[in-house]
Amino acid sequence: MHPRQLGPFSVSALGLGCMNLSHAYGAPVSPEQGERVLLSALDAGVTLFDTASLYGFGANEALVGRVMKPHRQKFILASKCGMQGVDRGDGKLVRVIDGRPATLRKTCEDSLRRLQTDVIDLYYLHRWDKTVPIEDSVGALSDLVQRGHIRSIGLSEVSAATLRKAHAVHPIAALQTEYSLWTRNPEIAVLKACEDLGVTFVAFSPVGRGFLCGDLIDLNALDAQDVRRTMPRFAPENYAANLKLLPAFQKLAKEVGATPSQLALAWLLNKSKTIIPIPGTTSLSHLAENLDAADLRLSPQVMAALEALINQNTVLGSRYNAQANSEVDTEVF
Repeated sequence: MHPRQLGPFSVSALGLGCMNLSHAYGAPVSPEQGERVLLSALDAGVTLFDTASLYGFGANEALVGRVMKPHRQKFILASKCGMQGVDRGDGKLVRVIDGRPATLRKTCEDSLRRLQTDVIDLYYLHRWDKTVPIEDSVGALSDLVQRGHIRSIGLSEVSAATLRKAHAVHPIAALQTEYSLWTRNPEIAVLKACEDLGVTFVAFSPVGRGFLCGDLIDLNALDAQDVRRTMPRFAPENYAANLKLLPAFQKLAKEVGATPSQLALAWLLNKSKTIIPIPGTTSLSHLAENLDAADLRLSPQVMAALEALINQNTVLGSRYNAQANSEVDTEVF
């Protein structure tokens, strides 16, 4: 799996995003299927597993903790705080962004219990709570490092400027945000800031939330609760236009002897050895397909062709709706 450096850790070039098993794309998979995916990834050489307190409002951490506890020394465990489910008094959990130090400490305690571990290797601030100075939130995470509850600190969905402010308080091991051929915002400033500071860039949704797999044609097939139904680029008119990019993309994949999803992942892996994609899946066959992308080498000509075909000027629709856009701190083309 061609190891890459992630802060103080050496991990597989591709990690596993665990969110899909419990959150965002419809009903969660069965516990048995979740276990099969997690253990198959570990057996295949994946050594970075990424979860969050938000996913399934704790259910994803509980799944990872139960299944992976016997193998804890074989992988690097990443989770997130600062965005979680909160009971507003009616018994229903709602998603809340809260970066106050006391909240982050409590969330970490809860995550450690669900994950059935004494320490989390990489702990991200899932969203920057803009009502709390980033220095205060990172300071609280630094205290968790000193206490031995976490080993390193990450940030998610923040700008280059915010990364630099945070890094001045405590070294940041990783920055995670969406990055793929069809979401290129990190290229504005964040990738350069990561390079300057020695921060690993972790790319979530590296196959464009399924678009770059090439087989998501009919949006009516999406679950009613699928988060993509709220995203402008999946709106019917935008998506119909975006689908016109696929034939040329699929042709390029065929020319290099890869599937579309493998080509999307290989593009990221070939961009820089400091980038680690974390594709998620609920399927064992898709898992195996994704991991084979680690062996694919792309020529400069293929890289250039891909970037000219799918980019911020050829994809229609923003990646988030107005509410979600207001919650992130990233540069936008």
